[in-house]
Amino acid sequence: MPVTQSREILAASRLDNVRYAIRDLACIADEVTQQGHTILPLNIGDPITFDFETPAHLIEAVYRAMKDGRNGYAPSPGIPQALTAIRAEAARKGITSLQDVFVTSGVSETVDICLAALVNPGENILTPCPDYPLYSAVLAKLGIELNAYYLNEEDGWQPDLEDIKRKITPRTRGIVLINPNNPTGSVCNRRILQQIADLARQHKLVIFADEIYDKLILDDDQHISIAAVAPDVPVVTFGGLSKNYLAPGWRIGWGMVSGEAAQVMPYIEGVHRLLRARLCANHPEQYAIQPALEGPQDHLPEVIRKMRARRDLTVAWCNSTPRVSCVAPRGAFYAYPKLDIPEEDGVFVRELVRQKYVLVVHGSGFGQRPGTKHFRIVFLPNEKILGSAYAAIGDFLRERYS
Repeated sequence: MPVTQSREILAASRLDNVRYAIRDLACIADEVTQQGHTILPLNIGDPITFDFETPAHLIEAVYRAMKDGRNGYAPSPGIPQALTAIRAEAARKGITSLQDVFVTSGVSETVDICLAALVNPGENILTPCPDYPLYSAVLAKLGIELNAYYLNEEDGWQPDLEDIKRKITPRTRGIVLINPNNPTGSVCNRRILQQIADLARQHKLVIFADEIYDKLILDDDQHISIAAVAPDVPVVTFGGLSKNYLAPGWRIGWGMVSGEAAQVMPYIEGVHRLLRARLCANHPEQYAIQPALEGPQDHLPEVIRKMRARRDLTVAWCNSTPRVSCVAPRGAFYAYPKLDIPEEDGVFVRELVRQKYVLVVHGSGFGQRPGTKHFRIVFLPNEKILGSAYAAIGDFLRERYS
């Protein structure tokens, strides 16, 4: 008779630290929904869930590619016309030392491949705190210990240069810079970029510049790419269609590697080994890259107008509500308010969705300085939805903490 296996099959221990706070709250939200309540979702940065639409000329380009039979495998680095368009985009961003470009299944895969191609066991990568939790999840998956540097809330969430200096060790290989930042909405100024580049140059670090929101600047600031500031420093700049071009479900991202050729070529070959191993990114959707980057940009002014109004409403509510304060975001569509409450922010967000049916994400899911508490708001919904959500959060704060 066959022997029954009774021993549990355990997941790898290196996954113990893999967390994704943005979606980990979905289980609680599902429970609330099953009880018959409607959730006000301020948790996931998906513009298509709200009153935003993918530009029609991009949809037409993908549809035409599918009709033309572009449904098989693509070249591992990406289709030629997409790569040409990405190179032209790098030039527009002022990146003069470009050495390579490649297309990935969203920026998530760009991050995964580019970190895996660089870091060895026992080494580390500097990541911002707070940060987008993908980075800590990928590093945990690779078995790499986290080495987080703080963003300075008192300085508009700019990277804390002194903390970065303290955190660099002989085993540090790179630094992640999310600009504009998720979850804070901050945008790095030129002075900070130059100082980070100086540290990278001094300590021979690779900079991973996540610029997925670079066209979503809410004020009159100019977005500056760190690769343009420091052409001699090895930089991998991340971009994609998800946010700027309102197509997150297509999973199309890309990487641009710049720096001195002799320095970065061995690393680029490592990246391409991993690109070949996973075959290719989505093929038909790659045909939207060239029309996105080189075609009409008519959607952007309206997107920014909506986001600016919703940002202003959000910041005004935060700074007029007891126990809440907020640094005004300057890019993307996130706010990261500080909480003055006697319990953990994880408890706050769980009870908020259970009692008031508003879903936000706890600051501890992104990281924060010890002793501080925050939550992240996605201000993509229209003003009516935001107003209802903020009224409910205000009621919750008064009822729970007065």
